[in-house]
This record gives sequence, C-alpha cells and structure tokens, in this order.
Amino acid sequence: MGRTSDAREKIISTTQSLIELRGYSALGVAEICKTAGVPKGSFYYFFESKEALALTVLDEHWAAQRREWTRVLHGDAEPLQRLRQLFEETEATQRAGQKSCGTVSGCLFGNLTLELSNQTEAIRLCLQEIFDAQVGLVESVVAEARERGEVGVADTHEAARAVVAQLEGQVLLAKLYNNTSQLSVLWANCLALLGARIPQEAAAGA
Repeated sequence: MGRTSDAREKIISTTQSLIELRGYSALGVAEICKTAGVPKGSFYYFFESKEALALTVLDEHWAAQRREWTRVLHGDAEPLQRLRQLFEETEATQRAGQKSCGTVSGCLFGNLTLELSNQTEAIRLCLQEIFDAQVGLVESVVAEARERGEVGVADTHEAARAVVAQLEGQVLLAKLYNNTSQLSVLWANCLALLGARIPQEAAAGA
C-alpha cells in the first residue's frame, strides 16, 4: 500500500514540476512516468488520463496554497498588513524557486490559464473555482479594512478581484522577464487599487 501511494505522489509532484518548467501540452505520459521513476501501469492505475492528472495537480496545489493564504489572511495582524504579508510570501516563494531551478516558474494557476483555458473545459472550470476562492479570501480582508476606514472602495468583491489580478499579472511579468524584482511593486499597487487611507510612512512599511 505504501509503495503504490508513493508512486501516486511521485507522479503528481513530478507532473507539477514539469508543468512549471515546460508547460502541460508538451508533456506525455511516458515522460512523466520516466521522470517520476514509476511504471506506466501505475499512471493508469491512479489516473484515467493526463487531464485527470492535471486536475489532481491543481486540486492538491490549491489545497496547499489555500492553507497558506488562510494562515496569512486570517491572521492577527491588521487587515492591510495581512495583504502585504501575502505579497511578501509570494515574492519569497518565487525567489526560492528561481534559486532552485534558475528561472522564475510563475504561478501554476496563471500558467495553465494562459495555456489551457480555451482547450479543456474541465481545467478551465477548475481554475475559475480556484481564482474565485482566492478572491473570496482577499475580499474578507478588504471588507474588514473598509470597516476600519482604511480603504476607499465601493465594491469589496471587485476590489478583491483587482488585487488578485494584479498579483497574478506581476507574477506573470516576473516569469516573463525572469526577474523577481517585478514583484516589488505589489504592495504599492495594492494600496493604490484600494485607495488606502493610511499615512505614507505606514504605506512604506517602515
């Protein structure tokens, strides 16, 4: 039992790494199995298709990321500082990835949105659900900040969508230029999008 479970996890982790490096479309089942060091029969024991595997990769990656986003955004810090911490941890993750493999891998969800959203309905819907969940987590923080009079937004949902969109956009640019300094503007952009009403020295995060 342990050995078959290990094979499944090897397939999932290998596929995520390969997608981050090269994208989904160019991958074949044989390559995935060879890189993971598992027999091809193991693949079809756990997954009926490459698409089914991709959906599992997305689900598991989001489960892990959601735990991290929830930890940060439901923390004890003031609402805007929680958003800032989210951006800082995102930047740190991209820097660590670049140090490990030499390139900025970007966001798995954003990468697959660009590559597959017009090709497979199941993956498109899965990605929609993930981004909607991200917006929901951010919106709760934006709403709290508005109650405190710290931001000037009329629609907290649309404001949260804008924050998530600019986060995804800056990560995409960091990947494009292979330069994590593209992420240094996340906090300032967030404050501008939200019409933050806090002192400038606080905005600078002294």
